Amino acid sequence: MLSRVANSVYWMHRYIERAENYARFMSVNFNLALDLPPNVEQQWEPLLIATADDYLFTKYYNQPTRENVIQFMTFDKRNPNSIVSCLSNARENARTIREVISKEMWEHLNQFYLKVRDTSPKQQWGQVQTQNFFTEIRNDTQLFYGIIDATITRNEAWHFGRLGRFLERADKTSRFLDVKYFTLLPEVEAVGSTLDLMIWSAVLKSVSAYNMHRQQYRSLTPTSIVEFLILDRRFPRSVAHCIRQAELSLYEISGNNITNGFGNEAERSLSKLRTEIEFTETSDVFKTGLHQYLDGFQTRNNEIGAAIFETYFDSKPVEA
Repeated sequence: MLSRVANSVYWMHRYIERAENYARFMSVNFNLALDLPPNVEQQWEPLLIATADDYLFTKYYNQPTRENVIQFMTFDKRNPNSIVSCLSNARENARTIREVISKEMWEHLNQFYLKVRDTSPKQQWGQVQTQNFFTEIRNDTQLFYGIIDATITRNEAWHFGRLGRFLERADKTSRFLDVKYFTLLPEVEAVGSTLDLMIWSAVLKSVSAYNMHRQQYRSLTPTSIVEFLILDRRFPRSVAHCIRQAELSLYEISGNNITNGFGNEAERSLSKLRTEIEFTETSDVFKTGLHQYLDGFQTRNNEIGAAIFETYFDSKPVEA
């Protein structure tokens, strides 16, 4: 497979996953804002800080109000991570590799992008309209993944897409947890209170993990939530599960047997991270500090992305 084609497949999946996760960020924060007591102000700035979009936001907007944050993270083309920008980039990647993706994939992605692009960002939406819009984005993304599973041969292209999707999902799950760190409670005594647990519940709902968590744990605690979203190997949006699935696809691409060890720098970095997560306990995460642990993971995840680029996508001079 050409590196150009592999790169486009990889990034098409990453951009689609990023668009869905941004919709999840805002949808759940919107719900939380409606449930908060009257004495607690709505907080939208934590979304910007957790996604590292706060510096660019301050360049174009004065205050992190609900309207400004939703505009910036959804419709603003000046933001390369906004939903409309991600879908535009995903569509452009898909357009250049139409020969390796299915007709149904292209048609759905094209329709998906045009629907979001043509939505007027300046119209005054009510609460129901806003929520319905973000729900549609999540549903369209799930439909896109369903089309892929039903129409694509399990070849190198499929594994490159899966690799990109799971690395992006692992990164965003860690950022969902990090939002809790940047959310300010009105008083120190509120830690462990009903309000604090309400915010933790919002973290679970943001990754559609609330019901599965309640099936597995008797009570809702910060410890159980961190254990479930970082270390649980069976839940499809947990960090541990995503990194393991990304690793399996990476070894399928190279043809290396995973039991024989790594064959390149990308495999070494990803396998090392997966092993460390498998041998991590919840107490280790809190001993390090949740934010510090997540920050370190995001850095490592970015380094893996760079190693994948150098191994498979980077143009190298041909030696004589």
